Amino acid sequence: MLNRVVVAPSGFKESLSAEAAADAIAAGVRRVLPDAQIDLIPLVDGGEGTAVALAAATGGQLVTVPATGPVGETVGAHFALLGSGDTAVVEMAAVAGLSLVPRDQRDPGATTTYGVGELILAALDQGVRRILVGCGDSGTSDGGAGALQALGARLLDEDGFELGLGGRELSRLHRIDSSCLDTRLKDVELLVACNPYNVLCGERGVARVFGPQKGATPEQVEELSDALENWAFVLTRDVAVPDTDLRQGAGTGASGGLGAGLAALGAQLLPRFDVLLDHLDLDTRLARADLVITAEGALDHQTPRGKVPAEVARRAKLYDRPVLALAGTLGEGAQDVPGVDACHGILPAPMALSEALHRASDLLTDATERALRMIVLGTRLPLTLPGGAPETDAQTEVPETHARAEAPQTPAHADVSGTHRPSSVR
Repeated sequence: MLNRVVVAPSGFKESLSAEAAADAIAAGVRRVLPDAQIDLIPLVDGGEGTAVALAAATGGQLVTVPATGPVGETVGAHFALLGSGDTAVVEMAAVAGLSLVPRDQRDPGATTTYGVGELILAALDQGVRRILVGCGDSGTSDGGAGALQALGARLLDEDGFELGLGGRELSRLHRIDSSCLDTRLKDVELLVACNPYNVLCGERGVARVFGPQKGATPEQVEELSDALENWAFVLTRDVAVPDTDLRQGAGTGASGGLGAGLAALGAQLLPRFDVLLDHLDLDTRLARADLVITAEGALDHQTPRGKVPAEVARRAKLYDRPVLALAGTLGEGAQDVPGVDACHGILPAPMALSEALHRASDLLTDATERALRMIVLGTRLPLTLPGGAPETDAQTEVPETHARAEAPQTPAHADVSGTHRPSSVR
């Protein structure tokens, strides 16, 4: 009944890449359905692994470049040249991601996107006509100021001195001199693949929503929020193209506000899945599935706000395919993600975060096996007739000629509704 299984997970932050998650899930599927055809589609959302995945999907190549990391030290970064030869993919996480920020240095008021600007310059050196910047998994909250500084913009205080790096510095910003921006930017199409729900300023601005995840104290959150308000004001006045809403525009808060900084240069901020997933032919592959399995680190009320499992489920439901979602943790709202028929936590018992991260691959494989065995068991249970009486052989007998005529022509899909409630293990 389950001949074709699509495995389309996101990565688990600071634990498993999307590719590693897909492999772990596939191993669990094979324990239960050894003969199933498994289509692995590790999905990227603009964050870690985006450049590698798109280079592989298009027959392109990775270009390695030394660049300035989020804490100011040089790191080995990369960007992708797609198979078409005219498009570069700059993955901001490859040079300014949270995984590159040591735990004892996690201060989003100090980290910088300077290296993102350096990767854009390196892509321009390749003569491309289009640059796609993938946003996600950032360790920064500087509004893209560092990227603009690398591209030639001068950020000046009230006395005309240039600011240092980091979002905290933006509280002193008085004026932006954009006269030295790299002129080649005018000749390329700059696209930003981002989560449109993320905005730069306000109560749902990036400093308040994501600052604590990046190490900010409550006091630092307010300080950084005020600095980004000033950044939005000066950037709009001195640089931005007319009628650009840098405070509350969709996607302006992507990657700690990198979206706003690039939008000021005329970049198009686009929903990330519309930009990224077409390269993977996802819809066609979902349509062929008997079961779709997706996964991410945490499944909760934020999942429908631009996360991979929600997008996979939405697209799978266009073809009426059942969807199982696996997650490291199941939070409030996990059972209410539209399109997800069943969700299952991967932890079999409470354990330390460090242990869970270390064992993530094995835990994911084991959880996949457990969930699939429940699904297979559900397909074997007798149906219940109206009135509560279970079907019997006599009730279900059909003349041979009728049975042959009415036999389904395609494999039946598993009914996963019986596992819809989330696991009690948190």
